[in-house]
Amino acid sequence: MFEKIAVIEPINFDADAFEKLPLYAKEVVLFDDLPGSDEEIIQRVGQADCMLVSYTTKINARVIQACPRLKYIGMCCSLYDAKSANVDIEAAEQRGVVVTGVRDYGDEGVAEYVISELVRFLHGFYGPGWRQFPLEITNLKAGIVGMGATGDIIGRALRYFGAEVSYFSRTRKPELEQRHGYRYLPLDALLGQSSVLFTCLTRSTVVLREAEFKRFGHGKILFNTSMAPTYDMQALASWLANTDNHIFCDTVSALGGESLLSLLNAHCPRQSSGITLQAKGRLGVKALQNIRNFLQNPAVYRA
Repeated sequence: MFEKIAVIEPINFDADAFEKLPLYAKEVVLFDDLPGSDEEIIQRVGQADCMLVSYTTKINARVIQACPRLKYIGMCCSLYDAKSANVDIEAAEQRGVVVTGVRDYGDEGVAEYVISELVRFLHGFYGPGWRQFPLEITNLKAGIVGMGATGDIIGRALRYFGAEVSYFSRTRKPELEQRHGYRYLPLDALLGQSSVLFTCLTRSTVVLREAEFKRFGHGKILFNTSMAPTYDMQALASWLANTDNHIFCDTVSALGGESLLSLLNAHCPRQSSGITLQAKGRLGVKALQNIRNFLQNPAVYRA
């Protein structure tokens, strides 16, 4: 059991997970707003040996070094690699602080958002559509960049509706190709043949620059399901200057800034599609399991 758990900002747990948190510490302190500075984070952690954090606050080396009793940081959000994490993993390792994260808890909602927006736009429901005459997803040439959990669930949904799904990923996934009928293509070829492109990448991964947008071409649709832009912003702006091109993102942070919201071909509901009641439940279960695993055998994490 921890001496104290400090939840330093709002985390997307459901009520059941919050009720169970006191099972793992003698004291639990919850904060319902975002800390405004490193000093405030340090103050909120105080003498806690466990910190819980979401994706909205950066935990840098200075914060970690200033919290001497800290031995565990639970990221209540996705953790794919150190580069994309909002916690300084290297600084934590140097201090002997264990960092864990959660994967694959909000992908279902993202897939529903993608299919919902795509169907609406292809058919012209509630406004101008993509083409002069309504279209189905059937035979749509769809390209996915990043075949992780989100890319796969989007690919499966598209295949269900009859799309032709190709993908590019750092590592090829033959088992998914065989199981779901995906086709692997190099990025350049994928861009050239796709009518709709989905970027499903970790934070801070940029793959679309001027040359890639030129290869993608015009009269196309881009969905970014990542938490941050997967493209060079200037290159995106140039591409969107052609009003036959359209981009869809669920949040402003994924889009790249509020300045794009005024564009008629930039579509953003400003609501995270991955944060649903069901996703909160999955997140809480996985985050609490991480805590249990650490408490049962902390030496495993420091091996």
